[in-house]
Amino acid sequence: MFVADGIDEPRPIASMPGVVQHTRDSLRRAAASAVAAGVGGLMLFGVPREEDKDPGGSIGVARDGILNAALRDLAKDLGDDTVLMADTCLDEFTDHGHCGVLDATGRVDNDATNAKYVELAVAQADSGAHVVAPSGMMDGQVAAIRDGLDAAGHTDTVILAYAAKFASGFYGPFREAVASSLSGDRRTYQQQPGNAREARHEVQLDIDEGADIIMIKPAMGYLDVVRAAADVSPVPVAAYQVSGEYAMISAAAANGWIDLQTVALETLTGIRRAGADIVLTYWAAEVADWLA
Repeated sequence: MFVADGIDEPRPIASMPGVVQHTRDSLRRAAASAVAAGVGGLMLFGVPREEDKDPGGSIGVARDGILNAALRDLAKDLGDDTVLMADTCLDEFTDHGHCGVLDATGRVDNDATNAKYVELAVAQADSGAHVVAPSGMMDGQVAAIRDGLDAAGHTDTVILAYAAKFASGFYGPFREAVASSLSGDRRTYQQQPGNAREARHEVQLDIDEGADIIMIKPAMGYLDVVRAAADVSPVPVAAYQVSGEYAMISAAAANGWIDLQTVALETLTGIRRAGADIVLTYWAAEVADWLA
């Protein structure tokens, strides 16, 4: 779910039919409805005002930043009735749109970024997140966040690590959803789609660093990676049915070429069959209703 600062009513996302940027108030209503329908957890992404973005993504750490404020809203409303998850990344908050801090040459500084991720994770846990989800694919991010959370007294906060996140063409609609300021691409720190061996290595590294859950992203084009992770992981495996996968199916259904409910459920079943214990999908609330 997306929550945006500086809007008075929910703003539709053109490339993701049925998905909106929420206000804080509409998010509270939608979250309560989703939980009542039986959704198992909510992953929140913050969309700050453009003028609040800066090179270091400082609004992501600020107590009054939109994501942290929304987490406090939902923690107050829902308590432990659901699992509150927060995207622990800088891309929504930086004026350059990258997932990390840039050095003097314009390259992502891995270690400086990890220090920022620790600040983000602690701020999110302070705001009520049960789960922090580092999605930037920095080397050593899980270990750094675990140490930072423990030092801040958040020893029970779960880390859902994007262990194998590929440099995919399926992220386009998401960038509209978060009003991304990205210049260039992320191929230097996300994985190459053809390299399954590296994916298995990255999964093992995050497990060794203390990840409580590992994530494969995207899901549908990488079911072999989901299966390989499930075969070796002692912790739950999550898979993210991303914005482009959602948009592709939605568009085909809108044209009458496929039945939305049938195909959505079929794809989600395939992700589960491949070995995912947890699935992130923009259809979660609808699917909960269908299955009920």
